[in-house]
Amino acid sequence: MAISTTCIGAYPKPDYIHIGNFAETEQQDNGVTRAFTYTQDSAAEVPEAMLIRATGEAIRDQLDCGIDIPTDGEQRRENYIHYHCRHLDGFDFRNLTSKVHRNGAAVADLPTINARIEPHGDHFLDRDFRIAQGFSDRPIKITLPGPLSIIDTTANLYYRTERELAYDLATALNFEIRALAAAGCQYIQIDEPLFVRKVDDALAFGIECLDRCFDGVPDHVTRVMHMCCGYPGHVDDEDYLKADPGCYFQLARSIDGTGIHQVSIEDAHCLNDLQLLENFVDTAVILGVVTIANSRIESSEYIQQRLESALRHIDADRLLAAPDCGLMMIGRDLAMAKLKNMCRAAQAI
Repeated sequence: MAISTTCIGAYPKPDYIHIGNFAETEQQDNGVTRAFTYTQDSAAEVPEAMLIRATGEAIRDQLDCGIDIPTDGEQRRENYIHYHCRHLDGFDFRNLTSKVHRNGAAVADLPTINARIEPHGDHFLDRDFRIAQGFSDRPIKITLPGPLSIIDTTANLYYRTERELAYDLATALNFEIRALAAAGCQYIQIDEPLFVRKVDDALAFGIECLDRCFDGVPDHVTRVMHMCCGYPGHVDDEDYLKADPGCYFQLARSIDGTGIHQVSIEDAHCLNDLQLLENFVDTAVILGVVTIANSRIESSEYIQQRLESALRHIDADRLLAAPDCGLMMIGRDLAMAKLKNMCRAAQAI
């Protein structure tokens, strides 16, 4: 039985799309990544035809590599979090607030929360989905940032507690997720890398918010959750302050008790003790088997061996292969080389 393959979210942008480039980050002397936030919606300055073209190219690349469940490549997004925040009331992108985040691994001037978080006007991700789905007869996965990750990547000057903020964010995300499901999207993914950086918050209210995000979504829609350990400001940076992958053990049982169908974890950058997989009794695991911030191309033989090792701890029908996270950092040629080897390995199982 071949292992199914998917991507996580972002795919390298073509040269004609000048938004969300990693040239807009820099590494400081203390190893902390400095990121820059757009005060204006830079995607609005790109002709719609170019955004559609880039989406189609990202999907075709994934399909050409052999990916079973491609994403839209997040071609419209400056980053996976702030794109969504621009469509919610309560965020101020004109008056940014400087904040150290990601447990001290990054610093940025971030959008400020100065009012209650609510959906702003009409839905928008259902449009993104319909455009993307028009390029493939395979189901396209659409991703959204989770409440904890939004909280960490914005500055809260309104809510008394992060718990209250997380609940309102989950409700606003649910507004968009229901529209995605109604539009026919079969795979909807919440990105929550902050779970492994803030385990106590994840257990206290983050996991509850996951189910809140998917409230009312039909059972035939696959509910996916992604939690990587973070990525640096440049490729081949071995000193970046990543989250401790050992935290997966603290979270696994609780996530397995939710309505989540698939959970995506990082494994390529830092190998896990694969006994971890035995803690997911009902939930399928998307195992990261290629790195997303390293120029080394993993061989298909190496990836196959890792997948076969995983199969000693989880059934094949509950294991999928993917990159650790989004592929936006490494460029198209390197991304495709990694994906092709990954798909060869999955087919060889």
